[in-house]
Amino acid sequence: MDARQQRFLRLVEPHHAAALAFARCLCRSQADGDDLFQTALLRALEKIDHLREDGAFRAWFYRVIVSVHRNRARRPFWRRLVPLDDQGSTPAFDDALAGDQRARLALASLPVEQRETIVLFEIEEWTIEEIAALHDVSISAVKSRLVRARDRLRQLYTKRLGAASRAVLASGGTP
Repeated sequence: MDARQQRFLRLVEPHHAAALAFARCLCRSQADGDDLFQTALLRALEKIDHLREDGAFRAWFYRVIVSVHRNRARRPFWRRLVPLDDQGSTPAFDDALAGDQRARLALASLPVEQRETIVLFEIEEWTIEEIAALHDVSISAVKSRLVRARDRLRQLYTKRLGAASRAVLASGGTP
């Protein structure tokens, strides 16, 4: 193993689990998330020489994951696999889904930028400033994305789960 590969492994190891979880949250299924993560790992390894400071690896690697995810979302093939609308969903199907699957489907229904933002903030616990730097947008843009994503998720849960979800959301819980 050459020094470049050793550097990459040393840098990715502390972030591996969190970055994999992030990739899985961005996708409609765990398998798609694993595939996204593997592709991002390969892309990052190819580009590791462009990383000047090792301390910037985390943000740089997440930027690679986001880039790969967005490139896939633009492709017609991936759009068929990850629909961003509610067509084809039925109450019986929704009721059969476990909570984790409902959350994954709800996240998949968000526009790409909102999905990335809410996963980074709520699940990965990034700060608004870190997300703004990663996406190269203003802090107010990140805040707007969070508000819109939360509103859309709230609407989806209310629509799909009815009165039970309204009671849970009103109490501050998670459906």
